[in-house]
Amino acid sequence: MILDTLTRAARYTALHPLFAEAFEFLAATDLAALPKGRVALQGEQLFVLIDEPDGRGRAGARLEAHRRYIDIQLTVRGIEHIGWRPIEDCAQPDGPFAEDRDIAFFADRPDTWLVVPARHFAILYPEDAHAPLGGDGRLKKAVVKVELAALSGRRATPSA
Repeated sequence: MILDTLTRAARYTALHPLFAEAFEFLAATDLAALPKGRVALQGEQLFVLIDEPDGRGRAGARLEAHRRYIDIQLTVRGIEHIGWRPIEDCAQPDGPFAEDRDIAFFADRPDTWLVVPARHFAILYPEDAHAPLGGDGRLKKAVVKVELAALSGRRATPSA
């Protein structure tokens, strides 16, 4: 897990071959003007989800984890709170892993809370169980989905 500001995103581009394109999009786009929905950058390997949800508060935020994608969660407007817990410490699955949506939920509670104000981002890897929407109030956020398999040059399948 990484937490930083968008102005310092360039230091993380070496971590994944698609991070440079992801951060370039986030920095160069008027994200506040984009409507809710999906923005395709490189098909299923790299795309952005724009959302304007209400926070659920820390008690209402659920831990989730992914296998296929790394998340770059950028707060556009408002203040996001994201709970975090290492995936290996999650012992209470809350249903089966949903391959089609690349998501598993856990009844465990976060160990740590990140405060992610506007123009800040969190990079969350598959080993980072995270509970988004832990704050209160309306948010606008961009979630970049970066396919993990692109690190090795192979395409992942939903069952991978």
